[in-house]
Order: sequence, then structure tokens, then C-alpha cells
Amino acid sequence: MILAKAKRDELLAPLSAVSGIIERRHTLPILSNVLIERSGDALGFLATDIEIQIAARSAIPASAETRAVTVGARKLLDILRALPDGAEVTLQQQDKRLQVKAGKSRFALQTLAAEDFPRLAKPAGEAAKFKLEQKALRRLLSLVQYAMAQQDIRYYLNGLLMVVEEGSLKLVATDGHRLAYAALKLGGELPRQEVIVPRKTVLELTKLLAESDDPVNIELSGTQAAFNFGTIELVSKLIDGKFPDYTRVIPTGHKNKLQAGREPLRQALQRAAILSNEKFRGVRWVVGDGSLKIVSSNAEQEEAHEELEVDYKGDALDIGFNVNYLLDVLNNVGGEGIECAFGDAASSALITYGSEKDFKYVVMPMRI
Repeated sequence: MILAKAKRDELLAPLSAVSGIIERRHTLPILSNVLIERSGDALGFLATDIEIQIAARSAIPASAETRAVTVGARKLLDILRALPDGAEVTLQQQDKRLQVKAGKSRFALQTLAAEDFPRLAKPAGEAAKFKLEQKALRRLLSLVQYAMAQQDIRYYLNGLLMVVEEGSLKLVATDGHRLAYAALKLGGELPRQEVIVPRKTVLELTKLLAESDDPVNIELSGTQAAFNFGTIELVSKLIDGKFPDYTRVIPTGHKNKLQAGREPLRQALQRAAILSNEKFRGVRWVVGDGSLKIVSSNAEQEEAHEELEVDYKGDALDIGFNVNYLLDVLNNVGGEGIECAFGDAASSALITYGSEKDFKYVVMPMRI
């Protein structure tokens, strides 16, 4: 029974799109598989890890008969990648196996029953539904996602806060040491919704979104987030927890303000980072009239000194930071110039960009 006849890339593109969430080793063997479903003129690929589900489809002319099979995703992906460009591939079900044929190549893969493949249930209740350009969402995610925690015991930090309110979409990420905030106007009346999207979902979504004007349809409910764009649909469970109140974390009254070019500052920090302590990664900022000195040292008594001319009129300050947190924001957020607002050596610093009106980055100081 032939499931599909298609060019290699018509199968490879949707399979690649869904395979990113599949774990190599899983306690449930079927979760290492991809569900391939033929329905009319479309061939669908579905993968899940129980928390996230990604579906992608390819328009492949065939009979209207519906057929489905599950097969090892990684093996099929590796086979398709190894076939020559433009190869004509046939997928055929035969005796609980999937036959993959291309030219004189033949592969027989073990299958599992399609009816046993788990799917995420549709959520109940009201949802905030809206759409925006793929490149706009991709850019918004890139402004904040690097500040998410990794495997933190405070599980609600291992993800990204999405808030729909007052006609805007607000994204917030924090690991407790720094916080990134970005917002985008949506327009229209939308129900208020506040959800925490898991880290893995955010990273996968960032990979799949294209740099295009095509829309992504977003649906945020109390238990799920769904993103539909192009031929792909990504559905994810949410993190159930209370995210910290970011509005209390972002300082508003800092009077000491420094303006500097992003690229000269980034390069100076990269050089200073070479001789920073490998464990604590600390650098000192010594700020005075029109000048910023960056100093780092390590356990071997080695030191780095950098000095930049900056626009600064305020109190003389000597404040320490984790250099990685500073480089993260400078590497991930473009723009020519930045502004840093300080209170005193014990207060968090606020970093903003002239070119990014709805972006804020807060970083806690460290004692050096």
C-alpha cells in the first residue's frame, strides 16, 4: 500500500520541521516515532514529546484514501538526508514495515500502530487569538529568550512569560539575576491572557519561524499555546506557576545615566572577559565623568583594563557585573547606541536602546 511518492525535499522539509522535539531515547518507544498521515492531497507529519506537538504537511497529489503509520523519526530523517538531491522517493506500507525506495536504494523500517500515537487534547475555555508577522514574532522572541533560566528549581523561570493586555503582546524572561522585557502593539480588543511558555517550546519556535511577512496565528488559552504558520502547527502545554511581578523589578527612578556605542562596548567586554574569573565571570565598571573603565581579574592574578569614552554625567560609581549577562544583551539585541541607568553600586542597572522603544533589560550587580 503506497503512502506517498514524492521528491526527497517534499518529504524532508516537513519531517525536519517536526523532528527537533523528538528525544533520542524515550521510555515510550512510540515517542521516538513520527506519525505520517496521508489524507487526500496532503501528507502530514506529527511529532510529540507529550508536552509539545508539532505538525507539518506537504502537498503531495495522491488518492483521497486516508492512511497512517508511525516510524522512527531519526532513522527516516537520516535516510532522506543521505539520498541525492531531487531523488524520487516512494513510501510504502508492507507487513508492519515502511519500505523507503529511491532509485536502487531500499530500506525497511519497523513501524508501530498509528492509533497508539498520543495527541494533545484541544483546550477548553476562552483563548486570546491574534496574528502577527512571522518575522515580528521571531524578532520579539530573540530580544528576550536568552534570559530564560535553564533547569532552575523555580520551574516557572524555565520559560517565557507571554502577556496579552491593553492591545499589546508583552514577553518577559528572567533567571533571577537578569530580566529581559519586550512588547509589541497588536491593536484590537483582546481578552487578557497571561501564560508561561516552556523553554523548549520557545527555542523550537524561534528555529521554525521564517524571516517573512507571512502571518503566524497565535492562540493562548489557560492550558495551551498554539502557533500556526505556513505548513506548520506547534501546540505546547504551559508551565503552571506564578511568574514574578516584572513591573516591580524594572527600575524607574535611576538618575545616573550612561550612553555608549553598542559595538565598542561589546568588543571591550569581550576582551575583558578573557581574563575574568572562570567561575564567577565578574567585571568591574568604574564610571566617572565622560569615562567608563572596565576591569577584570582572575585567580592567577592576571588583569585586563579597558577604557571607553562615554556620555556620562552623574555620581562616580564602582559596580560589578557578570560579564556574560552584559554580553548576552549586546549580542542578541541590535542597534547603534545603548543607555545604562544606575542607582548605586548595590542597585540593579537598566539597559535600554534608542532604537528599541519597547525593550528593557535589567541586570543585578555582583560583589567583586
